[in-house]
Amino acid sequence: MAPRAYWKGYLKLSLVSCPIALYPAASASERVSFNRINKKSGNRLKQQLVDAETADVVEKEDIGRGYEIAKGEYIPVEEEELEKIQIESSHTIEIDSFVPRAEIDDRYPVSPYYIAPTDRVGQEAFAVIRDAIREKGMVGLARVVLTRREHVMMLEAFDKGLLATTLRYAYEVRDQAAYFEDIPELELPDEMRDLAAHIVDSKAAHFDPTKFTDHYETALVELLRAKQAGRIIQLPKEEPAPKRVINLMDALRASISAETRKKPPAPSARVRARGAGKRKAAR
Repeated sequence: MAPRAYWKGYLKLSLVSCPIALYPAASASERVSFNRINKKSGNRLKQQLVDAETADVVEKEDIGRGYEIAKGEYIPVEEEELEKIQIESSHTIEIDSFVPRAEIDDRYPVSPYYIAPTDRVGQEAFAVIRDAIREKGMVGLARVVLTRREHVMMLEAFDKGLLATTLRYAYEVRDQAAYFEDIPELELPDEMRDLAAHIVDSKAAHFDPTKFTDHYETALVELLRAKQAGRIIQLPKEEPAPKRVINLMDALRASISAETRKKPPAPSARVRARGAGKRKAAR
């Protein structure tokens, strides 16, 4: 079954355009989720909206939208009025400019989407745009209206399609100065820097998301299975808080020793020679 498109429209670069579909590239649907229930009856709760003044339950057909202009005073806005707001990015993702990916601050990307062509006629135009982005090694910046808001999008070539990531606006990103202003500038001893660098080197690896496990989710699933089976739930022992470091240099040296013990032993010279002999025989 083909994935369901989140948005359909056109991708445009200057005078070149093609019909496309936008698909969410990430999902949280596999996570454990809960419903609110009545502890006494065990029944699921139904959420109701009530009038803030009269406390009366408001029926679905009477629920509307309003923009507050003064305390308790609202401008009502109808759904039909919102539907009539149509700008170019409501139906077209037009690439405005290209920038180096490295220039986009990591605080700006929000949600990733896949972009794919929706018909065979537009595949050639789509490939032209995709390959141009890939060959230049840059990302495109475009705009699109999703959930009644215009978003800036970063477009980059990804596999046979495009990866589009919504970006935050500048006013949504907090300046770091207020959070870091109390951190002093320290001149650290060279030995301390070298020891820390050695620890980093010992932990160097390649990014593999399949190696990450949500331990909280795993424990949550085990809890639910235990309750369902009527087993006694064994609460884990509370992890002690990390000890406060008194002597940083000693802690760094101890860390190096600990990391060295974790590493598997290197094969001996005899084992390596035996392996080399087998490879030669195989040839």
